[in-house]
Amino acid sequence: MSDERADEGSESANGGGSGATRDDAPAFEAARYPDGSITYPAHPVGPGGEAPVDTVDLSEYTAEVITWTTSTATPPGVREPNHVAIVEFDVDGEPVRAIGQATTGDIEIGEEVEPVYCEELRDPDAGIREPASQEWDGFRFRPVE
Repeated sequence: MSDERADEGSESANGGGSGATRDDAPAFEAARYPDGSITYPAHPVGPGGEAPVDTVDLSEYTAEVITWTTSTATPPGVREPNHVAIVEFDVDGEPVRAIGQATTGDIEIGEEVEPVYCEELRDPDAGIREPASQEWDGFRFRPVE
């Protein structure tokens, strides 16, 4: 395993630690609908045309890497290179796909990953928006050891 895998799971966009543990991290919340489907992100109306009836915390599950890429031309404040993956969770037999940053470029299609909380996915001071106008935290996908 590379040092990058071990270190990047809890780093901010600037390289600092997040300080968050799985216990104090927010939920990685998906929505469950009456027909049993689950979507991430949650939507006010699901695939069957109905409102969500429950939520699912995806941070309690692992996922499989469907595909991934590395961007070397990133927006202001986003780490460079930026590894991004599309992953699929299996939640009680229901597939749920998500896209997000990977903690490393040392991943492979079909590899098992887990979501890890990050307080700053990008630097709030580097963008053109007022930092208080949006949230900067989220989840990255780290290969399961």
